Parts: sequence; C-alpha cells; structure tokens
Amino acid sequence: ADIPLSRGAEMKGKCGTNESELELSWLEQAYTLKLFFLKEGHNTSRGPEAFWRLSRIQFTYDTSERTYFKDAVSPGKHTASSHRLSALVTPAGKSYECQAQQTISLISSDHQKSVQLLLSEVRLQPFDIPADFVFSEEHKCPVDQREQLEETLPLILGLILGLVIVITLGIYHIHLKLTASQVQIPRDRSQYKHMG
Repeated sequence: ADIPLSRGAEMKGKCGTNESELELSWLEQAYTLKLFFLKEGHNTSRGPEAFWRLSRIQFTYDTSERTYFKDAVSPGKHTASSHRLSALVTPAGKSYECQAQQTISLISSDHQKSVQLLLSEVRLQPFDIPADFVFSEEHKCPVDQREQLEETLPLILGLILGLVIVITLGIYHIHLKLTASQVQIPRDRSQYKHMG
C-alpha cells in the first residue's frame, strides 16, 4: 500500500533542548508517524561542533482501515520502526532542506511486510527555532547539493572555456603584431643562390 500523508493530519510534538519529537496522525489515527530528533556535540580539530539528527522513526498503521488496505491478510494495528538511525544530519542552528526523494527502511512488527518511508520536499528544524513559523538558514541535503553542482558546472566550464579562447586569441594577436615588424627570412632556398 502507498500511504500518503494527508493535508488534514493532526500534529503535536515536544520541543526540548537536546531531544524533540514530532507526531503526525491522520485518518482518525489509523496512521501515526513519530519522528524523534537528537541534538549532539563532539570535538573536532576546529573545536566543538554541534549538530542535530533524526534518531528514530516509529510508524503505526492499521491494516483494517479500508482507504489504503483493501483485502489485508492479517488486519489490525502494526508498528514499524527504525533502530540506531542517523539521518538528516544538520549543523545546530540551521534547518534541514531537501527537495529530492529519500528512502528510509523501517522494520515492521508484521514480519511479512516491508515498510519504507519516502521523504521529499522536506524542510525541518527541531531545535534553535528563531520564531514561530520561521526557519533558520537552510542546510541542503547532499543530493540537492549535487544537483545544484550539476546545474552550475556546465555554466562554469563554459565560462572557463570562453576565457581560455579569448586569452589564446589575444596572445596570437600580440604575437602577430610583434613578428610583423621583424624582417622575414625567406624560406625558399632558391633565394639563397646569390650568397655563394
């Protein structure tokens, strides 16, 4: 079943200094998605650095709900979750933004089912929020950074190639000007007969 997050989803959460939680539920709580975030720090050669990450996911789904499960084999509530997750890693004080689709695999309590969470067009910030409904500077995901580089790389290479052509033509023009005033030595050996 493909279960999209509906626009009318109920949201609630807990915001802490180092731990935050976001809970989304829809279709009368037949589906509940909980995202758990951690803020951590570690020492590097540049000094202490803090970052936040998505540390755990829990997805509860009811296969007896008929919107997405038509003929479920074992209808009832099931839970899928992640273990030791480290996703959406972002420097502290920044929001995470990713337009590309990302896939996170979850382990289901119903072992016959494989559950995958597909994220796309995501913008999150569980810590250090400057004001209500305001995000801090975005930290783009690696896929978006690569796509941005792929878009700008041909432009940069074209500019460099154009610059090389202009420099080459300029050097050739200067070379022609300098050699035009010098006496040209004939290359045809027949003109050397009178020197003998």
